[in-house]
Amino acid sequence: MKKLNFLNKIVFFFNSVAATFLLLSYVLPFVAPKTFSILSVLSLGVPFLIIVNVLFFLYWLLKIKKQFFLSFVVLVIGYLSFGSLYKFSNTNEVNNENSLTVMNYNVRLFNLYDWIEEANTDVKLIDFIKEKAPDVINFQEYHPNENVDLSFFKYKFEKLTGNKIKFGQAIFSQYPIINSGSVGFPNTSNNAIFADIVKHNDTIRIYNVHLQSLKLDTKVKVETISQEDSERLVKRIGKSFEMQQTQTELFLKHKNACKYKVVISGDFNNTAFSYVYKEMKEGLQDAFKVAGNGFGRTYDFKFFPTRIDFILIDKALHVDAFKTYDVHYSDHFPVMARLSMMD
Repeated sequence: MKKLNFLNKIVFFFNSVAATFLLLSYVLPFVAPKTFSILSVLSLGVPFLIIVNVLFFLYWLLKIKKQFFLSFVVLVIGYLSFGSLYKFSNTNEVNNENSLTVMNYNVRLFNLYDWIEEANTDVKLIDFIKEKAPDVINFQEYHPNENVDLSFFKYKFEKLTGNKIKFGQAIFSQYPIINSGSVGFPNTSNNAIFADIVKHNDTIRIYNVHLQSLKLDTKVKVETISQEDSERLVKRIGKSFEMQQTQTELFLKHKNACKYKVVISGDFNNTAFSYVYKEMKEGLQDAFKVAGNGFGRTYDFKFFPTRIDFILIDKALHVDAFKTYDVHYSDHFPVMARLSMMD
């Protein structure tokens, strides 16, 4: 430290702060939000902290300074604990008759209020789905209207709320749905629904989960943070995380009673470094981590890649492929996994 000039001492100070926060974030999946909700807010910024520490590591490495060890060690600990933020693809593109493709998409009411200025976004979104032709698709923030023609799916289950504007969640399937229902979440319009589908005499339960929203707009997020009292904002997000924990507990109680193979997809409104993700993933495979590529961002946040939409797969199923589609018809990006039965 003594050999560093004044500028590098400042850089190392901020490096130390970033490394400390990243190291602290590694315990977040093990801390229930109801226990320490304010700390759990840090999980949203873990991708940013990883990227910042990578930049610090490269900075010191290029200068051939031993300070690179600080971020390097913290990043290695994270990699061994959670895997890489960036995923190199190992996709198997071979398709077969036992394959089942499942897409997840938060469609933001099909752009009902023109958040996206591009014309006919709802029609383009449906055309996109028709082109990709998933066997099953889970919608969050679904809103049925005259421009939303999903009649190319044979079966569906919807759970809607609202008076003038109906919205909620839906599961559409090319395979018969023999049972369906809802896992009610109290004091919110968020929900979890399920449909049992039959393919080749095998029944698979498809869950569609939408955990408590944080209600932060991507276009005004920075301005909101600068204008709103920061303490109130953190408390509000922390309260949402507490609700997510309650919702996850209710959902897992329902899921653990299921006798079928399960596929869980949805908008968790939280990252893969969170408590609720850890609880949801228990005993399952994250399709992105198995066969994904890149950062896998699913939410249109311009400052760093944010993955909050997931497809979790029963270990009795094989993940053949996974893809995140970079199409801007919503504030979320659709994801799709191709699955097959294990031999």
